[in-house]
Amino acid sequence: MDSADPAITDPELYKVIFENARVRVLEYKDGPGSRTHPHRHPDTVMYPVTSFQRRITAGGRQVEVDIPAGGVRWVAAQEHAGENIGETVTHAIFVELKEPAPSGTSGSALGPSAN
Repeated sequence: MDSADPAITDPELYKVIFENARVRVLEYKDGPGSRTHPHRHPDTVMYPVTSFQRRITAGGRQVEVDIPAGGVRWVAAQEHAGENIGETVTHAIFVELKEPAPSGTSGSALGPSAN
């Protein structure tokens, strides 16, 4: 296991709910003011069960995101830390891809995107 794996860095927040040779599915739950330790995600699809607001931080950069419930997002492979800056619980499902991205498709986006 990778020491930057979110299920290791924050086991009280991330729970592995399914895994096979091609994907791993994590459930994430936290409350207002909760923070994660720095951790890494491979290319991932995020399904927000609840609406939430977060601050994502990595390498001296920060973005704030306001995600609606059901607003599925792509999260390009990245290492970051997160903070619940809203007034509601964050509940999300992450489907992490185990296969490498096709050549020439990596990006430098921080946090989730709509495509």
